[in-house]
Amino acid sequence: MTMLTPVSEHDLLLFWIALVVLLGTARGLGAAMQRIGQPRVVGELAAGVLIGPTVFGRLFPDVAGWLFPGDAVPSALLLAVAWLGIVLLLLVTGFETDLGLLRRLGRPAVSLSTGSLVVPLGMGFALGWIMPPAFWGEEAGRLGFAMFIAVALSISALPVIAKIMTEMNLMRRNVGQLTIAAAMANDLVGWLLLGAVVGVFTGGAVDAGALAMSFGLVLAFLVGALTVGQRFADGILRQARRSGGFGAALSATLFVTFVLGAITQALGVEAVLGALIAGIVLGRSRYQRNDVKRSIEVIGNEVFAPIFFATAGLYVDLAVLLEPQAVLWAGIVLLVAAVAKLLGSYLGGRLSGLSNVESIAAGIGLNARGAMEIVLATIGLSLGALNETSYAIVVLLAVATSMAAPPLLRPVLRRLRAAPEEEERLRREDVLSRSLIASARSALLPTRGGLNSAVAARVVDSLLEPSAPVTVLNLRSTGEPEAELDSVVHSLGDRPVDVRVETHDDVGATILAEAQLGYELVALGLNDDYAGSHQLSEPLQEVIAHSPVPLLLVRRAARTRDIGDLEDLTVRRILLGVTGTRPGRAAEELAYRLSAAFDADVLAVHVITRDTRGRESSPAVEKQLERVQEVATSFGAASATAVRHGVVPADELVWAADEWDADTIVLGTSMRTADGRPFLGHGTEWLLEHARQRVIAVVFPSEENGGDDG
Repeated sequence: MTMLTPVSEHDLLLFWIALVVLLGTARGLGAAMQRIGQPRVVGELAAGVLIGPTVFGRLFPDVAGWLFPGDAVPSALLLAVAWLGIVLLLLVTGFETDLGLLRRLGRPAVSLSTGSLVVPLGMGFALGWIMPPAFWGEEAGRLGFAMFIAVALSISALPVIAKIMTEMNLMRRNVGQLTIAAAMANDLVGWLLLGAVVGVFTGGAVDAGALAMSFGLVLAFLVGALTVGQRFADGILRQARRSGGFGAALSATLFVTFVLGAITQALGVEAVLGALIAGIVLGRSRYQRNDVKRSIEVIGNEVFAPIFFATAGLYVDLAVLLEPQAVLWAGIVLLVAAVAKLLGSYLGGRLSGLSNVESIAAGIGLNARGAMEIVLATIGLSLGALNETSYAIVVLLAVATSMAAPPLLRPVLRRLRAAPEEEERLRREDVLSRSLIASARSALLPTRGGLNSAVAARVVDSLLEPSAPVTVLNLRSTGEPEAELDSVVHSLGDRPVDVRVETHDDVGATILAEAQLGYELVALGLNDDYAGSHQLSEPLQEVIAHSPVPLLLVRRAARTRDIGDLEDLTVRRILLGVTGTRPGRAAEELAYRLSAAFDADVLAVHVITRDTRGRESSPAVEKQLERVQEVATSFGAASATAVRHGVVPADELVWAADEWDADTIVLGTSMRTADGRPFLGHGTEWLLEHARQRVIAVVFPSEENGGDDG
């Protein structure tokens, strides 16, 4: 049996002190860069050069030699933490990667990736071919050295690029998503080509069959991760929600990340690709908790990522480049590398229809090579492809291009103008980022079939973004046949719909158990016997009392209750009750989304129940109505406003709806308790029971229900 060698107390002491120094220096320099208008990553990268042998090692060699001895154990401990940082950083990047947007940008993404890869490969090979033997490693010939330099110039640093795009608010821009996609392709192909180069040094030739097999396996992984892997991740996250809280969800998220990272590491393309794909898969899951994503983002960006970036320059002495020949060729390598990536990106971008500014911005971003280049340089040194001088040149290339990218991007971005389609998408995303319910990423629609559920489905389809999935939960008692759900599913349009059947003994408990699994909205079509005699049904009371997320209670128009055919779901005139409360603002979002979907008119009515001393309105009411108009404009809808006076707001809303010939009333309310039962307010319950119009009530849960993921 092999005995493990324990880490010595001295090694652990050095490890903890080194962590303190790395994190403190990286965060300090990062903050300094922010104060002068540069992204933090520039300072974090500079931290490694400052406290490594290049500066600190020169000034205080004894202290540097004690703190960073370069021994296997202390270095391995630091690098383990650094690699955890890069995995978390790529996981967060995956959360923000929009596959739908990339599909829409398919041609530019492919063209940009190809150009930014092929041109640097060609120019890098030519450069390596003409570089003097003084830069070759002891195991390298001209061909092997040229191949290695070609790969070194072709890759990009996905983690660094992701950090730059995030800090410069480019992740949601087309150019940001395209640059991330191209960087992913550059890294993927680059690492596969590195495998071929390693084959040259270890076996003397390129194994074309092995290279083709590697490409095939990586492609199979990508397809499998986005299909079978999605179901795998959904299942684990779903189980985590059932069995535990935040801790279980966090563990499940990291488990999936480490599994996919291990798979890609085994395929020879580094765990970072697996972490990125894990982020995409986990971010798309409706069972993912928002607080887990936020926590990973904070601890990754604020703790582990700075340590990772600081390690980039920690173990290289750039002073070896002070020799005249080294200075000359270092400058040539930097120039060729920058021009090759910029030229390739520009040509690829322009051929696919990107503007000059977009193509240049992508080229500057893809020039950042970061720690991936340092890892590659380390491999080259260990193989004998590089010597100490060429190793330092490649490391300098990594640090210099990463530090240069943000300041070079800033003047270019000032000239970047969004195309009309992108501008509209960004405007919509900005509106949704501030919304209360329109930004919901998934919805649950419990139903036993019927016209009210079909109406509820049409409302949900109008409210949510087209990519948001809806689960139709068919509830039935034991022995009861499945309900006819064609009209419900048809009303949800082309969005992703998951139809499931649940046999139950307790309707309310079944709905609540499902609602806890990460949905952000529950919609209920009220059967005609759900509300009557001032008493909501017991299952509905249970759901209202304990729902962790907002509810939509939808009741079709009273005039159609005896009609057997599916109700005409067209909305023409919407009466919106304005209150200014949180549920009221959510109701405004719903009303204006319906207005935009159906090209319907909206009349926003504020009811004043107090004496205004002869005035029709008041400054506070006028300000409220101005805010409502702004909401309408943000959702691309038209709206008229009105003020009414009355003791009972519900009566005034009904009279206004009748006078204006509205077909839909929308209002918001919160759940409270009265006489031991959940209570929506006399006005809301009266409208649900008696209004002749279609009624949609947005109900927010009580504070103690409040949801479990923020």
